[in-house]
This record gives sequence, C-alpha cells and structure tokens, in this order.
Amino acid sequence: MKTLLASALFLFAPLAAHAACSPSDFAVQDFQISASSGRLSLKGQLVNHCAEAAAAQISIQAKDSSGRVLVSKKGWPAGTANIAPGQAVDFDLGRLFRYSSEMQSFTAGVANVRTW
Repeated sequence: MKTLLASALFLFAPLAAHAACSPSDFAVQDFQISASSGRLSLKGQLVNHCAEAAAAQISIQAKDSSGRVLVSKKGWPAGTANIAPGQAVDFDLGRLFRYSSEMQSFTAGVANVRTW
C-alpha cells in the first residue's frame, strides 16, 4: 500500500508543479511597436514573478482603429526553456505578423504558462 501511495505521489507531482504558476505571475514589460519597410517589430520583455521556474506564452493582437482584432498570434519567447524566478527574456514577435495599414494598435499579454 505504501508503494502504491508513493507511486501515485510521483505520478501526480508534475501536475502540481505545473499548476504552481499562472499567467498573472508573468508580466510583459517595455512593449514597443515599430514598422519599417513593411516589417513589424513587436519587442518587449517577459518577466517571471512566480516563485518557480516556468515558461509563458505571449498573445499579441493587432487591432484596427475601432478596436476590432485583425490578427492574433501566440509565441513562446523562451522557447522550450523555463525562465528562472525574477528573470526576464527579451522577445520580438513581429516576424509572426504581416503588416497591414489597417493595424492601428497592438496589445500583448500572457496567454498560457507551463513548465518544460
């Protein structure tokens, strides 16, 4: 019985670690937009405020002048690496977007969190 209980603990331990950090534990800072020769630059920093190392997926939305979402893309700035507590990674997800003159504003936020 003790072996079964210990096995169950090891089986569910990764799930507990996965749930430890949430999107609100990460922040997008210094988000800057620029366009040059039809290419977009959507730069910023993703900061981990969680007590554990984890990764976060960023969602960026391009909106028209009325606030309607034209394009929405997601990316993992740190790839398949976890970000240590208190650390930040730089990102530029502009390559995911094809520029359109209708794009008037952009928003960025954390969509998902996981531990690799």
